[in-house]
Amino acid sequence: MSESVTATAARRPAAPGPAGSRRRPRIPARLRKIGLPYLLLLPALLLELLVHLVPMVIGIWMAFKEITQFSIANWGDAPWAGLDNFALAVDFNAPVGEALLRSFFTTCLFTVLSVGLCWCIGTAAAVFMQDNFRGRGILRALFLTPYALPVYAAVITWAFMFQRDYGLVNHVLTDQLGLTGDRPFWLIGDNAFVALLTVSVWKGWPFAFLIVMAGLQNIPKELYEAAAIDGAGVWQQIRRITLPSLAPVNQVLILVLFLWTFNDFNTPFVLFGDSAPESADLISIHIYQSSFVTWNFGSGSAMSALLLLFLLVVTAAYLLVTSRGRKSSDG
Repeated sequence: MSESVTATAARRPAAPGPAGSRRRPRIPARLRKIGLPYLLLLPALLLELLVHLVPMVIGIWMAFKEITQFSIANWGDAPWAGLDNFALAVDFNAPVGEALLRSFFTTCLFTVLSVGLCWCIGTAAAVFMQDNFRGRGILRALFLTPYALPVYAAVITWAFMFQRDYGLVNHVLTDQLGLTGDRPFWLIGDNAFVALLTVSVWKGWPFAFLIVMAGLQNIPKELYEAAAIDGAGVWQQIRRITLPSLAPVNQVLILVLFLWTFNDFNTPFVLFGDSAPESADLISIHIYQSSFVTWNFGSGSAMSALLLLFLLVVTAAYLLVTSRGRKSSDG
């Protein structure tokens, strides 16, 4: 009897002592599952803050300082300007404000035309590419070539093509087609706006084509087959099936194209240099000239802050209107 009791006591685990009672707290599995993605995104978030947010905050802070060529060497101790830089930018009766307002309207017109043409051409090409035909893969690759090329190389090529005397554009329009009596200037004067718009649409529509083509893959073909059986034509199918189904895709696409085009600096800078013609004076190149050509960094920073505020307001209003429109259509 005593031997069995002793054996049972030997097999029983010993009671935890003081060290065993202080176990490490285990993180719940649900918390680990939720926190792991954020932990993996932390390096990218820190890099994003370092690359974008910190310069943005510094730029907004510079808008309240009087930073010119005389104080740029020690810009941290530049005199405090308060709201004077903003008042100078929005004083549309003064030369600085009048030039900024003219550049703003030019940018708005340029953005509307460029985004509209990019969306129309990209959507038409994507719908055309839905049919199976020989050489479709090669044609898709050719359509995406402008989007794949480096921006600087593509715009420099266009700058050579727009040359008055030896450019390909004037050679085709004047020498071969005879549409113009004299060789026009494309990089100066009023034609500079047309040249800038042409380059912007040429390099922007393949992105719209790519996004719309991806969105078309999610539309069931049975809808088109049923519409064809009911007697709906091609335009009715596009109006009743294609465009409503692409509404979520177009919402994001148009917003991205708007932000890219309105803030585009590379295209006008490479095409015209640091002194764009008045007809193609986009607000991005105008702010650059105000900052780095006239050496008035405080005024240029104020213009940049106003541009940021405008884009935030327009983006919020656009998302609010489109979201309400989608909810009303779904309801």
